[in-house]
Amino acid sequence: MSTQENYELAKKAYEKWGIDVEQVIETLKSVPISIHCWQGDDIGGFEVNPNELSGGISVTGNYPGKASTPEELRADLEKALSLIPGKHRVNLHAIYAETNGEVVERDQLEPKHFENWVKWAKENGLGLDYNPTLFSHPKAADGLTLSHPNEEIREFWINHCIGSRKIAEYFGKELGKPALTNIWIPDGYKDIPSDRLTPRKRLKDSLDKIFAVEVDEKYNLDAVESKLFGIGSEAYVVGSHEFYLNYAIKNNKLCLLDTGHYHPTETVSNKISSMLLFSEKVALHVSRPVRWDSDHVVILDDELKEIALEIVRNDALDRIIIGLDFFDASINRVAAWTIGTRNMIKALLYAMLVPNEYLKQLQEEGNYTERLALMEEFKTYPFGAVWDYYCEKMGVPVKESWLEEIIAYEKQVLSRR
Repeated sequence: MSTQENYELAKKAYEKWGIDVEQVIETLKSVPISIHCWQGDDIGGFEVNPNELSGGISVTGNYPGKASTPEELRADLEKALSLIPGKHRVNLHAIYAETNGEVVERDQLEPKHFENWVKWAKENGLGLDYNPTLFSHPKAADGLTLSHPNEEIREFWINHCIGSRKIAEYFGKELGKPALTNIWIPDGYKDIPSDRLTPRKRLKDSLDKIFAVEVDEKYNLDAVESKLFGIGSEAYVVGSHEFYLNYAIKNNKLCLLDTGHYHPTETVSNKISSMLLFSEKVALHVSRPVRWDSDHVVILDDELKEIALEIVRNDALDRIIIGLDFFDASINRVAAWTIGTRNMIKALLYAMLVPNEYLKQLQEEGNYTERLALMEEFKTYPFGAVWDYYCEKMGVPVKESWLEEIIAYEKQVLSRR
């Protein structure tokens, strides 16, 4: 049977439950995913004097074809985007600035250093997001930045974050879509601290100074991201979930939840509904932790589907800013982007093709038998047929046929680097 024929059969199955599949597809088209540029070059960036990766971040693997120039990275992103349905965003770190061979310290970065990215985004109809890079730098060598006891070092990183917000504001003005500026820092201690409070006081003061500089919220949205632990900060992280959650609520900033930054038995999906009660918007970095914050490529597992269900069933598609954050150098990097992003979109489609309102009603009535039965049955409803149709309609490869293009791209482009 053809993709169209399979779709028509699936459509009828869902329509029995009052699900308007055509409307679902139209809604899905409008949901952007922020695709992280750093999967393409193992978080290397383009600084004139590159620094070794640090901050408790590790990229494993040595698959050939890594991008080593801005042009290569953008070409690889274009290839991935051609295999992913919908119009999306690209998330940049400060280390992806282009300074024309000039050494520019991070606290001196300006919008002009990202003009090529903005031009490229305009040509491809993309939005851009931004992150100050507070790792892989001599002034972060001891694992402390915005909470550093040395005032000069702290001031350096404060200025870097202020400049980052202005760069994101520039993105928003140029592209007509607000950019998200997300602040994550590696600060913490390897062993049990004798003082947990003082570093957090310094972090709070640093953030207050960063956000005291006015940046138009029409063009820039501010977010802060917590972490449970990192390599070299196993015992204590200054920017914990509790710290940032309270800071974000008190200061009207977004709290960004990274799916790898919590205890192994904690799930971000279980946090979303609580966050939505007290925050206008919530930001996500969707990754896949395997026993720790290992940033594996996103797969269509139960937690990804549950995250999507929480977004959809709570009518929060316009309130949740979805970004991805994984880096795998053991497989084709363009394929990694394609697999992870397609899976995020698949999960959203899956969630939209569930009779969420009826399931809510069953719960309110205490009919847990039917609730469980239907939730299980819908796991094998033909959402794959709708996904194939959506891909075909959006002009991207159906099923695994996208792999053929990756293989050809590797042969023609990646293998020659």
